[in-house]
Amino acid sequence: MKKLINKYISFVKKYIPDLALLGARVLIVIGFVGPAIMKLKDINAIAQWFKYIKIPFPTLNAYMATATEVTGVILIALGLATELISLPLIIVMIVAIVTVHMGHGWLAIASSENPEIAERLSMAKDVLMEHGNYNWLTEKGSFVILNNGVEFPVIYIVLLLVLMAFGSGKFSLDYLIKRKRK
Repeated sequence: MKKLINKYISFVKKYIPDLALLGARVLIVIGFVGPAIMKLKDINAIAQWFKYIKIPFPTLNAYMATATEVTGVILIALGLATELISLPLIIVMIVAIVTVHMGHGWLAIASSENPEIAERLSMAKDVLMEHGNYNWLTEKGSFVILNNGVEFPVIYIVLLLVLMAFGSGKFSLDYLIKRKRK
């Protein structure tokens, strides 16, 4: 039995770290690709929104955030310069937390256990049942209220810190480049 446990531990130490790093990269790419594309599609709207939420130099910062996110998605997807691009992405997330998410608590999606949220969900359901197609709208998932808390940005920061600390793993261009240099 001890031999089997040692084989298991050896397997875990050999393969799981690189799978975990790949998983962290995939989650970061999934989380950033939508907002990056949205910014690319209408940078002027992003600059106006940045102005509205009082980010200084809104046009410059809209371009910088967009460039950081697009570059970050590409580099992290490839596993290239992961440790370097992680810091600017963390800065983007910190700015997002401070300017957008912090005043909304932790949860990204409001809890229906909260009586105020439950009441709003019930009212929205009533309106949609009467004037819309509630069953069609909810056949792929429940109707929710976005709370927009810090939950997702904090998770992204933690994943980026993991990538900064441990690199992009064996399933990456960084690894292939390092192997080729040896």
